[in-house]
Parts: sequence; C-alpha cells; structure tokens
Amino acid sequence: MHPYFQICSRLREASEKAEAVSKPMFRTIEEIQRYNQQKMLAAFNRAGVSESHFVGSTGYGYGDRGREVLDEVYAYALGAEDALVRHNFVSGTHALTVALFGILRPGDKMLCVTGTPYDTIQGVIGIEGREEKGSLKEFGISYEQVDLLPDGTPDYEEIERRISPEYKMIYLQRSRGYSLRPSLFVSDIEKIAGIAKRKAPQSIVMVDNCYGEFVEKEEPTQHGADLMAGSLIKNPGGGVAPTGGYLAGRKELVELCSYRLTTPGTGREIGCTLGNNRELFLGAFHAPHVTGEAVKTAVFAAALFSELGFAVTPTPQELRTDIIQAVLLKSREALVSFCRGIQKGAPVDSFVAPEPSPMPGYDSDVIMAAGAFTLGASIELSADAPLREPFAVWMQGGLNYHSGQLGVLLAAQEMYENGLIA
Repeated sequence: MHPYFQICSRLREASEKAEAVSKPMFRTIEEIQRYNQQKMLAAFNRAGVSESHFVGSTGYGYGDRGREVLDEVYAYALGAEDALVRHNFVSGTHALTVALFGILRPGDKMLCVTGTPYDTIQGVIGIEGREEKGSLKEFGISYEQVDLLPDGTPDYEEIERRISPEYKMIYLQRSRGYSLRPSLFVSDIEKIAGIAKRKAPQSIVMVDNCYGEFVEKEEPTQHGADLMAGSLIKNPGGGVAPTGGYLAGRKELVELCSYRLTTPGTGREIGCTLGNNRELFLGAFHAPHVTGEAVKTAVFAAALFSELGFAVTPTPQELRTDIIQAVLLKSREALVSFCRGIQKGAPVDSFVAPEPSPMPGYDSDVIMAAGAFTLGASIELSADAPLREPFAVWMQGGLNYHSGQLGVLLAAQEMYENGLIA
C-alpha cells in the first residue's frame, strides 16, 4: 500500500480476507461488465457515432444531430424502442417527474407495487404528509401502494389481487433507496410486469431504474417495462457526464414525455446541447465498465464489514442488481465516522469533514460523503444516510475498484481510530 495512507495491520489483514472472499463474485461481475461493454460498442457502431456529433448547438437547438444520435445509442444500449437523453434533466427525480406528468392525466390512478418510494419522489406524488405544491395529487392524480412483505420482497399475491384496469400506471422502484429491502432483479420486474399486463392490459409499467443500469446484462425495458428513467450522474453517465438524465421505453410514451420536458408540439425537436454532447457520449461509452467497478467496490465493502462484525445487505456472496451497499453501523457515531472516512478517500475535497444537516426532500438530517468531480455524482464513491434508526449507511460508486477499495478501507480506519471497531 502507498505509504501516504495509514491503514492499521488489523484492517490490512481483514482486507486480505475480504478480497479473497470477493474474488469469485468479481469473476461474475467482470463477465457482465465485458458483455455490457461490447453491447455499448455495438450501440455506437449501429448509430454511426461521428466526431461531428460532438458539436454543440445554441438557441432552440433545431437539427442537433448529436442529440438525436445520442438518443439512438441509449435506446439500443438499454434495450428500448426509444430514449430521451438530455443534459437539462437536473436529477433522476426530475426525469421520473417528467415521465409521471408526461403520462398521467387528472383522474388517473397510479399503483406503486414496491412499497413507499424514495424520499424525493414522495413530494412529487403528493403522498400524505409529504404534499408539495404542484404535486400529482394537486393535479387530481390518485396514488395507492402495495406494501412489501416483512422480508422486503414484493407481495406478489397482493399485487395480483390489487392490479386492475382502474390503474393507468403500475410503478416500481428497482433500487432499495433508504431502506434495507432487497433491490429488484430484472426477473422480478418481469414477473410484476407479467401480472400487470394480464390483469390490466392497457396499464403502463413504469420503473425507477436509478442505480440499476448495466448491473445485469439486460434492462427492465427488455422484460415487460413500458418506460423507465434514471440519472446520468449515476451509472449510465459513466462518471463523465456532468449532469443529465434519461427516459427510455416505448416510442409513443417517450414522445409524450418529451412534450412535458419542453412543450406540446415541439417535444424533442428543440433543446440546445451547449457543447455537452461529447461528455455525454464519452460517459455512455465508459458506463458499463465503470458500473462494474462500482459493483466490485460494493462487494468488497460487504466482505470487509462482514469480517469486522457488521451486518450488511447484500452479502458478499449475493448477486447484485444495483450498485448500492448498505452497512448497519449500529450508532450515530459510527455512521458519521464511516462517512468521514469515505470522504478522506475522495480525489476531491478529501480534507472536508461531512456533517449531518437538513436537505430538501428528506424528513430528517442527512449526512453525505461525496468528494466527487461532479457534485452529487453517486457513480463516484459516495456514502450517505439519514440520521435515524437503524443507523445504516448506503454506499455506492467507485470510478475504479482500486481507489474504491481504498476509500472503503479509510472508512473502516476512521471508525477504528474512534474506537468503533474492536
């Protein structure tokens, strides 16, 4: 290990054991990584990507060929009929919001079948106690949900019972969010979509795909999902995209959503790219490899903290469907120490000590470690959590495994120095 970083012998020994435990899973991850990287290259080749597509546009952006070809690349790579990829989606929640308002109309009903969704989307929907101005609820769109089973898995019997033609949208959140429930595999989504199409053939199956892109060989849109959305500063931006988001799915649905992003009648035909095209193309190309590196970092973190006596989910031996690793740290002090250690492993702002603070869209103080080249980019190594029971931390990202592994070790070292690891 480079002498700049001081890791105690106790943790070095635990690290060696953790890496040995992780190696069988690394082989599986690298196989997926290889396939998805080949798929991305195929997408670039099929779309005929050229240097001319990197030129930016201004004003209305009419005829921006790079923007159009970028959509083609993402559609193929994500196994969808069509895609809408734009730098002016400000977050994954924004992309999801455009999809929800693009598809749903006053009087429509949506049914979320994966329990209570992620904090920031609750205000968009207008869930009781989290109503915000301009929410779906304020526009007369009804929301209901099917709770998860006690073990955090979908309640297929209840989903079967509840889905009916009265619901225009069946909504799923693939990743766990700030919960300890298992994330959904593409096969789980396919099973739910199958029920939806049988019970309500005209319903639209919508997936929040954040954190899940390129973790498996195929995507929800290849297995029954009609529409999905995500953020470019997570997996599909490859750590290069400076901002943005995407929608992908059935062509007519993507078109409807484009009218919400811009205006009815103009849709995807306007919107200048301001010189962002090259970074979005480059990020897409790197995305499958970078996602695999983040998954390897998560597996190592699970193995290390299991070795140190902490409960983790997923375990080191479990197959993955997103880049998130949760560690149950047992106390507020351990949670803060972990995040401060992750920050010390960052290439940017490593000298900063994260502090819990209020954050828009969340109902409790949140601590975030994210020394990133792109502010808030969770494909870069980061860790965050609300300051509430069970004091679990959610870690994700790592542009490459070697720096990600070191960041995890520095989190453990910070806890060790504060007497939180025996």
